[in-house]
Amino acid sequence: MKLLRAHFVARLQRRRTARHFLRHFSFELFRHASVSKAVPPDLAHTLKTAAAEDPAALLARLHSHPDGLDIRQAARVRRRCGDNLVAHEKPLPGWLHLWHCYIDPFNLLLTLLAAVSWSTGDLKATTVIGCMVVLSTLIRFVQERRSSQAADALKALVGNKATVLRRETDDPADSAQARHVEVDGRNVRCVEVPLAELVPGDIVVLSAGDMIPADLRLLSARDLFIGQAAMTGEALPVEKFPALRGAPPASPLDLDSIAFMGTNVLSGSATGVVIVTGARSYFGTLAARVSAEERAPTAFQAGVNKVSWLLIRFMAVMTPIVFLINGYTKGDWLEAFLFAMSVAIGLTPEMLPMVVTSTLAKGAVLLSRRKVVVKRLDAIQNFGAMDVLCTDKTGTLTQDRIVLQRHIDIDGQDSVKVLEYAWLNSHYQTGLKNLLDVAVLARGDELAALDPANAFRKVDEIPFDFQRRRMSVVVAGQDGRHLLICKGAIEEILAACTQVRRGEAVEALTPALLAHIQSVTDAMNADGLRVVGVATRDLPPAQTACGVADEAGLTLAGYVAFLDPPKDSAAPAIEALRANGVTVKVLTGDNGLVTARVCREVGLEVAGLLQGAEVARMDDEALRRAVESATVFAKLSPLDKERVVRALRANGHVVGFMGDGINDAPALHAADIGISVDTAVDIAKDAADIILLEKSLLVLGDGVREGRKTFANMLKYIRMTASSNFGNVFSVLVASVFLPFLPMLPMHLLLQNLLYDISQTGIPFDNVDEEFLREPQHWNADGLGRFMVCFGPLSSIFDVATFALMAFVFHATTPATQTLFQSGWFVEGLLSQTLIVHMIRTRKLPFVESRASLPLTAMTAGAMLAGIAIVMGPLAHYFKLQALPPAYFGWLAAILLAYLGLTQAMKGWYARRFGWR
Repeated sequence: MKLLRAHFVARLQRRRTARHFLRHFSFELFRHASVSKAVPPDLAHTLKTAAAEDPAALLARLHSHPDGLDIRQAARVRRRCGDNLVAHEKPLPGWLHLWHCYIDPFNLLLTLLAAVSWSTGDLKATTVIGCMVVLSTLIRFVQERRSSQAADALKALVGNKATVLRRETDDPADSAQARHVEVDGRNVRCVEVPLAELVPGDIVVLSAGDMIPADLRLLSARDLFIGQAAMTGEALPVEKFPALRGAPPASPLDLDSIAFMGTNVLSGSATGVVIVTGARSYFGTLAARVSAEERAPTAFQAGVNKVSWLLIRFMAVMTPIVFLINGYTKGDWLEAFLFAMSVAIGLTPEMLPMVVTSTLAKGAVLLSRRKVVVKRLDAIQNFGAMDVLCTDKTGTLTQDRIVLQRHIDIDGQDSVKVLEYAWLNSHYQTGLKNLLDVAVLARGDELAALDPANAFRKVDEIPFDFQRRRMSVVVAGQDGRHLLICKGAIEEILAACTQVRRGEAVEALTPALLAHIQSVTDAMNADGLRVVGVATRDLPPAQTACGVADEAGLTLAGYVAFLDPPKDSAAPAIEALRANGVTVKVLTGDNGLVTARVCREVGLEVAGLLQGAEVARMDDEALRRAVESATVFAKLSPLDKERVVRALRANGHVVGFMGDGINDAPALHAADIGISVDTAVDIAKDAADIILLEKSLLVLGDGVREGRKTFANMLKYIRMTASSNFGNVFSVLVASVFLPFLPMLPMHLLLQNLLYDISQTGIPFDNVDEEFLREPQHWNADGLGRFMVCFGPLSSIFDVATFALMAFVFHATTPATQTLFQSGWFVEGLLSQTLIVHMIRTRKLPFVESRASLPLTAMTAGAMLAGIAIVMGPLAHYFKLQALPPAYFGWLAAILLAYLGLTQAMKGWYARRFGWR
């Protein structure tokens, strides 16, 4: 039987997964096999050397002492090594932030046009253009500044300190703040110092709740459990020791005698000597990487720039042609130059910076009401363009707490008796009540009828250790019977068992039963559960002292299985993202099987699973192919996460990444849109574009829709302006060739352009058709060029019809009647341009199937009435226009109706051929 048990245990040990390793009744997760690649070689060597070095030799090498440094030594080392600070993304000074808000292709072009207008004495044009540039820049600056201040307000402004040993000096200030405490059985002198003042060689005293202030080599430790979730993604605490147990591991993060800066003490106490501080620590290297790297242009920035330069090239080609034709045909080259400059201004979508900024700012305000702080306005449009969301598991898909999922006998049937045994073990043990014990005790209400706390009293306990990986308590029932209850890793429990309990019967542990046990536990492991064995043994009533030798001849009672349950909001949030065309991928430092189970429970299909070790072995090209098919990426190092994000972006995806730990910072920085939460570590919040006040995927669905609305309204403006301007150029060229006078004065062009721009200020507040929100939206400069070519000439057809109307009906073909001609084209051009806003804003039939928002309707109607009032009112003479005959308006109505009808027909053909997005 012993050989049989040894064989089974060996098989289990070969098949270990992260769920099998128990850390003080918790399981030690497999940590990142490739994480060492994230650590610079010199730092890895330093940490490994310090981990294995004799403490006395290490202190001598660091010029330290068992009682710590004295104040003068610490000051000298600090001058040499610098402060214990890590790099953070520094906020831009106000003037530089304002400059970044101004530096935009269209702002620069408009500034150039304003300078030209000013040099030619055209102060009206200079004023109009200057106001557009100033307003666009200031709106962006103010909104981003407010968002940045709101994000900064989320950070806890707490001056943390560390307790360090200090040797006696004759410094009065040092003596005043010192105190004597007992540490490791010695009476030592210690002081509280700001974290920034720690230096290599300082000896730090740690207790529960402390943050690890630097990378430390532990000198002593008692029941020391550290939470490394922010660093490695491990959900459960790990125990640290004052010396290495076994050979040094490949990854520095697996050094169990090293405590890393940024992690925190969950329980126990320790002392440790500081090895490296600040930017030289592991945390510091990650922070420096995030802060130092120039962030690549996001999809939004690249798209806007591409579209901007397309329109600028179009203007640069057409403006000289207008200048040459008018100069040659009219003979007045100065007037031709001013007219060409006016055309250039009219061709430039000068409202684009303002429309973009206003639309993004509106989105930021709406998201703030949903508890979302937008640090960078561009991130809102990236929300809409996002087609892949990479998220961590713990706390996002799951509740970030361990719950007892099952308590079953060896046949897999629910068993209250097994729960009772597990509860007694957790209740009476005096060591660390870890997450699994807390989960067991939380189910105590199910045992109320049994009242185990009163039915049993504690006799003794056998504490946990990592050689046995189990612990036991001995309890006495009311009948005086003594019962040993052992709980621990399943393979270690089986190694001490000779029998099993099946119902009320006890049977010998046979090969058949071992195979059965293996199938039951394997099934739970494969389902993502962490399984702990529970066994018992009757002891003589007279025996009150027990030891490890008594953990033999046990009877296996069953198992308790644990799970970090999914959030209730995760499934509907993922379904909403899927419905909006966003693919969700999970990037985690946790175990793959656990993650796969969570994904299945929240409705996320696991099409493929990649482990961190596999990612580390792939070159960039192989990873680009692999990331397309994989849904879950498990046991990843920080740089593995970053590589996955970059590979997805290289494949043309717009990638969002949601994370809150130190290990998430590089990926947050690399994504098109980095998303973090207000409870995240500072480095994660620094790297993020958006900060959520609630860690929930549900709010991301709102963000996606808001981003798509933002993009839709920006695209409306660009399409309207580009197509309208493209048509106007053709109309100007035709009129310039055949007319003996300018078809419109520069003043007319600028006034018409100003009214048209005013009509479009309602676009950021416009409604968006539901169909436009269902899929990710991307900038498409080629598609914009095609749209211009298809819709621009339509307006030219009716401009030419207006020319014919003025020439053949109203006989305005001579220089003496040019004011009448210019007035007629001014009104038709303004009204057709303004009406096209309603035509192009939707694929549907405007005013009937899709209605514009009230602000846009009011602004367009106001601009049209203002244009007619200028021509027909007392100001006409001031603008060198004249009142039009009443008959003109009947013809105008027919022309506009025909224009709207042809445009609607073109929309249908274009949508069928090329799509409307």
